[in-house]
Amino acid sequence: MTKPISVQLYTVRDALASDRDTVLSRIAEIGYRAVEPYDPTDDPKGFREVADDLGLSVSGTHAYALLSKEPAEVFDAIATIGTDLVIVPGGIAHEEFTTRDGLARTADLLNGLAEQAARHGMRVGYHNHWWEIEPEIDGRHALEALADLLAPEVFLEIDTYWAAVGGADVPALLGRLAGRVLALHVKDGPVVKGEPHTAVGRGVMPVPEILAAAPEAWRVVELDECATDVFAALADSHAYLSSLEGS
Repeated sequence: MTKPISVQLYTVRDALASDRDTVLSRIAEIGYRAVEPYDPTDDPKGFREVADDLGLSVSGTHAYALLSKEPAEVFDAIATIGTDLVIVPGGIAHEEFTTRDGLARTADLLNGLAEQAARHGMRVGYHNHWWEIEPEIDGRHALEALADLLAPEVFLEIDTYWAAVGGADVPALLGRLAGRVLALHVKDGPVVKGEPHTAVGRGVMPVPEILAAAPEAWRVVELDECATDVFAALADSHAYLSSLEGS
């Protein structure tokens, strides 16, 4: 695995809101060499300057803003922060993943955004939660049925934890989606809705098997909620994942 381990900045959203530069510095000190922002339109130039100074690359970015702002404005901000992987991390009604018609509408939306992204030299992807996994369409997880409707250039960022919460055998799911998956959200915990996450390696997720199923994908650590010190959990996660890569 040659790509550096990344971290989704939503993990540290509270601290980030008060002191972005210190937070990014702490992430770099832990050993992370890449980050995944969640709002590329928030001072993109300033973000890029700090990230460059710290040696942090941008593995990709979430971009809810694509669903509410002028896409060209959002793509310009993403170009400034320095990535070509643009991820829609939700914002689509859960019910759309329960029917064929809903999946068709979702695919049309993502394919349309992908066409616009291509004009900026970028690719659009989709990030799952449990509600795209739990419903089944013809005996398959809804996300798999959606993948059949997506243009070839549209990729997936699989949130491995939420896929497990939704009932998926995650390594098997990744195997079936091979070629679509460019990034993984690597997280751990009890695999129970509403319970806080743990450092990667401290929960019940089969992390080694998951990583082996998508060896070329970006590894992006995220803790949606954490019952312990979040920076300690990020450090433990980085140490664990580094040990797997070195084994």
